[in-house]
Amino acid sequence: MALSFVTGVLLPLDSALSAHAVAQFGAPKYQAGFKHFDYANPDAPKAGQIRFAVISQNSGFDKFNPFSLKGKPAPGLVEQMFETLTVYSLDEINTQYGLLADDIQLAPDFSAVTFHINPLAKFSNGDPVTAKEVKYSFDTLTGKTGNPRFKAYFAEIKSVTIVDAHTVHVEFKRKGRDLSFVAGSLPVFSPKWGLRPDGSRVPFNKIGLEVPITSGPYLIERAVSGQAVTYRRNPHYWGANIPSRLGTYNFERVVYRIYKDTDTMVAALRAGDFDFLSENKMRYWCCQYIGKRFDQGELVKARVPHQNPVAMNGWIVNLRREKFKDPRVRLALNYAMDFEFMNQKIFDSEFKRVNSYFANSPLAAKGLPDAEELAILEPYRHQLPAAVFGPMLAQPNTTPPGSVRQSLTKALALLGEAGWHNRDGVLRNAKGEPFVIEVTFANRGQTPYMDPVCLNMSKLGMIVVKRVSDAATARSQMSSFDYDYTTIALREGRMPGAELWRNFNSKDADVPGSENLIGVKSPVVDALIQQLLNADSQHALEVAAHALDRVLIHSHYVIPWRYLTKHYLIYHHRLQRPAVLPKYYGAQEWALAYWWDGDAARQ
Repeated sequence: MALSFVTGVLLPLDSALSAHAVAQFGAPKYQAGFKHFDYANPDAPKAGQIRFAVISQNSGFDKFNPFSLKGKPAPGLVEQMFETLTVYSLDEINTQYGLLADDIQLAPDFSAVTFHINPLAKFSNGDPVTAKEVKYSFDTLTGKTGNPRFKAYFAEIKSVTIVDAHTVHVEFKRKGRDLSFVAGSLPVFSPKWGLRPDGSRVPFNKIGLEVPITSGPYLIERAVSGQAVTYRRNPHYWGANIPSRLGTYNFERVVYRIYKDTDTMVAALRAGDFDFLSENKMRYWCCQYIGKRFDQGELVKARVPHQNPVAMNGWIVNLRREKFKDPRVRLALNYAMDFEFMNQKIFDSEFKRVNSYFANSPLAAKGLPDAEELAILEPYRHQLPAAVFGPMLAQPNTTPPGSVRQSLTKALALLGEAGWHNRDGVLRNAKGEPFVIEVTFANRGQTPYMDPVCLNMSKLGMIVVKRVSDAATARSQMSSFDYDYTTIALREGRMPGAELWRNFNSKDADVPGSENLIGVKSPVVDALIQQLLNADSQHALEVAAHALDRVLIHSHYVIPWRYLTKHYLIYHHRLQRPAVLPKYYGAQEWALAYWWDGDAARQ
C-alpha cells in the first residue's frame, strides 16, 4: 500500500520513496504483489516436527529473554518467537521486504525511514501490533535494562517517533543507505511481557521465565532447563499468508535438545535423538558420522553450496602493546601459521584460506589496484605501506615448492628487520628483552590446531605462554583488552555497514568494551570506511571496498584463517527441502524456516 498522510515529521509523499521492499542499490527482485520467495514452497504441509541439537557447557538456561545482559536464554527464542519490521530475502545481496511493516517510506537523502505496520499483525495474546509497541521495543532495547550490544547496534538511530497508531518515523544521525536496514531489523515485543497480575511490572533486565508476548509463528510448549525446549506452531499466527512468510515455518513442533559437549551430541545423533545438524568440524564430518542409521539411509550426509560472503576470522595481536606495533612482527606471525598443514591433517583439506576482509564476494580486492582505486588511495600514499599500491597480498603458503622452513626463514628475516633477533634460541630485542607472547585459548577445543602455531612460534625463539579461559573470563579479558594473541571472527554481512566502523575506528581503540578489539588507530582506515558507508551505487561501493581491503590486508591486523563454500549437513531422510536453493543463508535457519516433514505430508 502507499501512504498518503501528511504530518510534521514526515516528508511529503512525492519526495519519499514508498515501497513494499528496499534494496540498498537498484530495485528489489520481487515486485509489489509477489506471492512468495522463489526458494519457499507455498504448498509445504504444516505438520510434523524437526529436532535440533544445542551444546551448552552448563547444560541449562534460566530465562526466556534473549535481549537482557545477564543469564542464559533458552535456544530458539529469537528465530521462532520474535519478529522484526522487515526481513531479508535470501537470494539478493541486500534487500529487505516487509514483515511487521507492510510499507516502507524511505527519505530520498537516506536521513530517515517511515514504517507502516500491517493491520493484520497480532501478538500471541491477540493484541494488535502497533506503532506504540515498536517505539517501546526500541526504547527498551537501547535503554539501561537492555543488553548494551543493542544500544551499540542501533546507535545511529536518532529518534523513533509515533506518527499514528500504525506508523513510526525513524530518523538517523547520519545519511546512509544502510541505516534503513538497521532500523528494519528491530525486534518487536509487547509491553505486557513482564506485567504482573496486580499491574506492576518486572524490570526488563529481570524478566526470566515469564513467557514472551510476541508476534512470531511459534509458542513455547515445554521447556526443561538442561534437557530440551519444545515450540508449538501458533494456530492463530497472523502472518502465515503474507508474501515474506508464505511457505515458511512448516513444522508443527520444533525441539531443541541440549547436550553438554560435542561428543555427547554426536552419539545422540547416531542414536536417532535429533534430526538435523550443520557441521563445520571436519574431523567429525569425515570420521564420526557412521553407523547403521547412515548405512541404511535413515540419516543423510550432504554438502549444500551457498554464496555467503566470508567474515574475516583468524588471530589478532593487541596493538596497544609495543612489541606488536611494527607490522613486520605481525606479518612474521602470519608466516608462523602453517595453514596448509593444518588444513590437510586436521580439516581433511575441506577449508579455503581467507584472503580478504570481503572474501567470496565482489568487494574483495584482487591483483593490482585499478585507476579508480588508486584515485582513492593516492591522497594517503605517505601514510600507507608501499605494498598497498602493489599486488594484493598472497597469503603465506607451504604447499611445494613452498615449505614451512621457507616460511619460518621469512618470519625470522621480518623479525630481524623489526629489531628482534634469535640469540641462543631466544628472540630478543636490542635491550635483551625476550619476546614473550601469551596465547589465549577461548576453549580447550582450539588446542589441536593451535598447537602447531605455538610450536612454530617457539621455533622462532618466542617464549609462548598458553592461557585457557572460560567464556565469562574471556569476555572480561577482551572487554578490557587484556590479551596478547587471540582469535577473532568479525560479523558476516552481505553488505558492509556500520559494523566496520565499530571494529576499526580510531576513537574507540582505547575505550574498554568497544568492538575495536585489535586497537586500530588509523585516520586512513577511518576515512576509507566513511567513504564506503557513503557509497551511492554498487560500483562505488565495490571500488571503496577494494581500497579499504588493500589497506587492512597490508596492515596485517588479522592473521587470516579459513572458510567453507558449502554447508555440511546431516539430516533425517524424512525432512524435505524446496528445489530452489537460496544464495545467502545459514543452514539451521534455512531448515527451520523452509523445510518440512515429508512423512507428515504423506499421512
